Amino acid sequence: MKILAKYEFDELVNKWIAEDPREVVGATHDGTKFVFDDIDDAEELRLDYDLTMLSPKKYFFPQRERLVQYDTNENDYAMVQDWSEESRIIVGIHPYDLVAIEQLDDIFIDAQGDEPYRRKRENSVLIGVTMQSVSEHSFAASMGTARTETGYDLLVTELEDTYAIEIGSEKGSGLLEEAPTKEASLEEVEAVEEQKAAVESKFEKGIEFSPKQLPSLLKEGYDAVEVWDEYADGCLSCGTCNVVCPTCYCFNVDVVDYMTDEVGETRRRWDGCLLEEFAAVAGGENFREERVARHRHRLMRKGNYLYERFGDIACVGCGRCTKQCVADVADPSEIYNELWRSVNA
Repeated sequence: MKILAKYEFDELVNKWIAEDPREVVGATHDGTKFVFDDIDDAEELRLDYDLTMLSPKKYFFPQRERLVQYDTNENDYAMVQDWSEESRIIVGIHPYDLVAIEQLDDIFIDAQGDEPYRRKRENSVLIGVTMQSVSEHSFAASMGTARTETGYDLLVTELEDTYAIEIGSEKGSGLLEEAPTKEASLEEVEAVEEQKAAVESKFEKGIEFSPKQLPSLLKEGYDAVEVWDEYADGCLSCGTCNVVCPTCYCFNVDVVDYMTDEVGETRRRWDGCLLEEFAAVAGGENFREERVARHRHRLMRKGNYLYERFGDIACVGCGRCTKQCVADVADPSEIYNELWRSVNA
């Protein structure tokens, strides 16, 4: 663990902005909300934010992305860009988002071998931050994601006049090579642990059981019709909860013609299981035509289906879906708890 004065950390970030070929982005405030965006000066960083609208997932798995450009007249199919050029230093990632990115790595890199994602991901640096503020919508502590020991290249914790910086990789260590760091004292190491523990105590909401019980709970509660109906009744099927989720990875692929059928491109874009047409197939069949079926599928996917495939609970408790849901029916912790009570009644 290294120690840097706060002004020295700002100077280091500004050095990256001025000299590092990678784009520097970070948690900042756009005047109305917290977002991850480009920064031109370290003063723009808001490491005290509670919740950003979207997670850093958008840098590795963009909302819209061109994949292939083609010209059948020339029998030519070509990638439209070198994704390895999309490299970034991302500053200020909360632990739950680091956990979410690790899950996406398992899916896109290990399981799917997705080249666009892999190149962007492997050429970027993740700088995590110990949370200072906790969103009223978040229940990360009860999901075990309010802190993490993995997934970051550097992890920054604010102390009084300094930042303690934990090194998680060689890439992270390389960023500190020219910084005037000093080794953390035993007292400073203990202060970091106290800070992390203090953050976990700030969460006011959570699930009423261990997240390890969630997969079996969802199986048992699959036919708990009253619970699913209660929350699905107000759902607008807008898909906002899918869009803001840091672990959702479904996408659709479109073929776009450039005025003629011979020249065009393929693009992918985010898709979501709450959208009515998501499970529609040829012939007019829709496997989840009912809104309640889509609502239940979203929660089953997070807590059961992906767990059975990858061993991860794909809800990190960030609270984005709860905050952005216009109908106020998307809070997973409320649904999980109601299901828990129903099954154990």
